[in-house]
Order: sequence, then C-alpha cells, then structure tokens
Amino acid sequence: MKRKTKYIAVEGAIGAGKTSLVHLLSRKFSVEPVLEPLEDNPFLEKFYKDMQGYAFHTQMSFLISRYKQLAEHAQINLFNRLIVCDYIFERDLIFARLNLSEGEIKLYTEIYRLLSKQVPKPDLVVYLQADTATLLKRIKERGRTMERSAPEEYIDRVNRAFNEFFFSYREGPLLIINTSHIDFVANDADLEMIAQNVMGDVKGQEYLNPLGSM
Repeated sequence: MKRKTKYIAVEGAIGAGKTSLVHLLSRKFSVEPVLEPLEDNPFLEKFYKDMQGYAFHTQMSFLISRYKQLAEHAQINLFNRLIVCDYIFERDLIFARLNLSEGEIKLYTEIYRLLSKQVPKPDLVVYLQADTATLLKRIKERGRTMERSAPEEYIDRVNRAFNEFFFSYREGPLLIINTSHIDFVANDADLEMIAQNVMGDVKGQEYLNPLGSM
C-alpha cells in the first residue's frame, strides 16, 4: 500500500477509538505513533469533577501542549516520513467552544489563532464516527475512571459537536468512517479494510459505512 500522504491524523469523539486505531496503524506501517499528551494535563481529572470551574485551565493546557508537540515535529522535519497522529490541532477548538464561557472563548480564540498559524496541516484526516450509545459502551469497557464520570449528556454534546465540525471540514482530504458496527481492535479484517482506505487516494470528503463483523 502506497500513497503520497505523509501526515495522517485520526480523530473522533471521546470513546471513538482513535488512539487504538493509531497504535494499530502505526504498528502496521512500522512507524512511531504521535499521541496527544492526555496524561500531561494536570487539570483534566479536576475538569471531570468540576467542568465549569476547570474548563479554561484544561483547554489552555491542552492547547499549549498540543502546539508544542506538533510544532516540534514540524521544526525537526519529521513529516518527511509517514506520521500517524491521534488528533488534529482543531480538536482543542471543538472542546473550547463546547466548554468555555463567552469571555473565556474570546481570549482562548485569540491565542489559538496565533498558534494555529505555526502548526502543520495533515495530508489526510480520518474521522471515526459512532453513535452516542456506542461511545458510551466503549468508554465503559475501557475503564478510564475520569471519562466514566462524565455525564451521558456531555458525551452526547461532544459527539454532536464533532459531527457538526467535520460536516463542514474543508481543510484537506477527509475520510469519515462509521465505526458503530465494526471492531478494528478485535477483528483483523476490519483493521485491514480501514488501512486500505487510509492508504488509498482520498480526495475531498469521502464516507465509509461498513457493515463490519459485529
């Protein structure tokens, strides 16, 4: 499988399985994955306990750490080889719009716009789409205590925000994969199907709705 794409970013709402897919694709293509620094955010656990009180701290911490990570990759020219990343820089903006107050989002957006100019754009974005019931099931199964404490209503709001964002995404090639009825972690055929489409010639916005093995 060959394609001109050097920088692939996998996205999805909480529970979509983007990090699992990035690990699997990176192993398949023999490259090191680029993973969002979740564990480095000192406010994330507090956010899930008090969303209103810690939303701004959490978003600013994510914004800066993601900027530093992607900017560093661009500076040392790692995008001359294949990179598989489990987020796009705009991910932070989706959550900011969802969680911040009017005054906070104004300040956040000013900083975001300055930083975003220095962050490279993916050659291909893969959006893992799933219904909210599937996301909740996966969140429960993977057992991350912080995420399991999030209200179902919040997960649904996040899912709708991601769907709306990618419905109008025009920054580059976009492959939308409905993952509600597939299991690419447990089923090699599902993973191979995704890998073949990722390494294909995606142009514009393409949608994949596999029946899968579930």
